Amino acid sequence: MHRDNLERGILELREEVVAMSGKVCRAIRDSIAHLGSRDLDAAGRLVEADEEINRMRYDIEEKCLTLVATQQPVAGDLRSLFSILEIATEVERIGDYAKGIARISIAIGGRPLRRPIVTIPIAADKVVQMLEASMRALVSSSPEFAREVASRDREIDLLNDRIQREILTFVMEDHREIAEALHLNWITHNLERAGDRIVNICERIVFTATGEFRDLDEEPAAAGS
Repeated sequence: MHRDNLERGILELREEVVAMSGKVCRAIRDSIAHLGSRDLDAAGRLVEADEEINRMRYDIEEKCLTLVATQQPVAGDLRSLFSILEIATEVERIGDYAKGIARISIAIGGRPLRRPIVTIPIAADKVVQMLEASMRALVSSSPEFAREVASRDREIDLLNDRIQREILTFVMEDHREIAEALHLNWITHNLERAGDRIVNICERIVFTATGEFRDLDEEPAAAGS
């Protein structure tokens, strides 16, 4: 009975993490959309909505600790439970980056952006796709897929470099754009950090499946990635 309850509890926790990540993916997409549309009211609502993501993370933590206390998990189960808790924490922090983008959008104000944002939405889409893929790796408990997902962070890093060059060009062409450039730079930083957090998620998936912790940032790119 303990075994059945424990396995069911771990499965439900994974499902809750996936649901939480879905809200975070929507928050990232919406934060970039509000940046482009200059919808400050919607950006403000997104900031407030982050509290729901925080509550989901706290609920996951409480359930993990309850299972540890009541279901007598063995070594592999403990790896699963503590990894789920770590992954939920990483997902919550990615949600914080989406909230940060919304706050930056509000700080810019209601005026239209002086420069069109083209590359930033591309980077945001890459982050969302990477986070969604990491959740598939979590559900399938596939270390191979997790490693492949982690390798995609290089694409986000390259986009970050490209955006940085574009922002520098904006400033060199017109020094009046320094304030806006700084705001856009922080948005880019948030997206780059989100990619790093997803690598951390993938490392936890590999650890759960293999019992070995590997720094996936240092591994060579997967074939075809």
